[in-house]
Amino acid sequence: MKAVLALWVVALLCACAVPAPTAQTFFDDFSQSNLAALAQGGWTVRSKAGHPGIAGASWGDKAIALIDDPQQAGNRLLRLSARTDGTQAGTQQAQVCHARKYFEGTYAARVRFSDAPVRGPDGDVVVQTFYSVSPLRFDFDPEYSELDWEYLPNGGWGDARPRLYGVTWQTVRIEPWSAHNQPHERFGELGGWHVLVMQAGAGRTRFYLDGELLAEHGGRNYPVVPMSINFNLWFSPGGLLPAGTQRVYEHDVDWVYHARNVLQSPTEVTIAVQALRRSGAAFADSVPAATPPLASSCDF
Repeated sequence: MKAVLALWVVALLCACAVPAPTAQTFFDDFSQSNLAALAQGGWTVRSKAGHPGIAGASWGDKAIALIDDPQQAGNRLLRLSARTDGTQAGTQQAQVCHARKYFEGTYAARVRFSDAPVRGPDGDVVVQTFYSVSPLRFDFDPEYSELDWEYLPNGGWGDARPRLYGVTWQTVRIEPWSAHNQPHERFGELGGWHVLVMQAGAGRTRFYLDGELLAEHGGRNYPVVPMSINFNLWFSPGGLLPAGTQRVYEHDVDWVYHARNVLQSPTEVTIAVQALRRSGAAFADSVPAATPPLASSCDF
């Protein structure tokens, strides 16, 4: 009887260790050797000026790097770097975008948040993100769609406390600012590695931090058009320290994953990513382009 029970337990564990098949997935563990290889996988490094961040700040490939993981031999990371000396001309921000073809399903990434700059004095209102978004064609665009993780290690936006936002957007006007969204705030410092998961399906969105469900949104706050997948690192207007010594912040990404039209739990995401890595798949993309194909401008 014990032997039969043991075999049943092993069989059950093996079954749980195999992710449910998903025909259309996107995965990148950022093993590329350089930015040219990153572009071949469909990523765009932002170079266009504009929202969000400091007016007049620059964007570009100097803010993006692929590096060896200092904590895990053989692993590589995507690194976003932002720097400022407190002036517009001395501010550089970072963003990368993947194709605008993602809608319902599961979004996930393993990211490293930073609570302090790697160089210079601390205190700038800096924002570290993982999100999906569609273009804002005009003020209060009814088709605007965004699912958003934003970490503010130095607080900001009227509250000095560090916090992580999970936000589902309906629409927005940038100037003067007027936002229609449903946010959740998780207060406290979160420096270090975390797995962020977002689900969108059946009119509801859910936000998970390291396996814990933080928020569920719905109603008018739900995406309505395909979005691009993005990471960016930027400084909030009005939140810079006085001009002077340069400050440099970093935001790292280990991997990113999307399962189209499938709502996977954080545990199922972990199993799926582990299976992809064991198979040697450093990059996989079977998510079809939107019909008709949509331009990915990487400027928002």
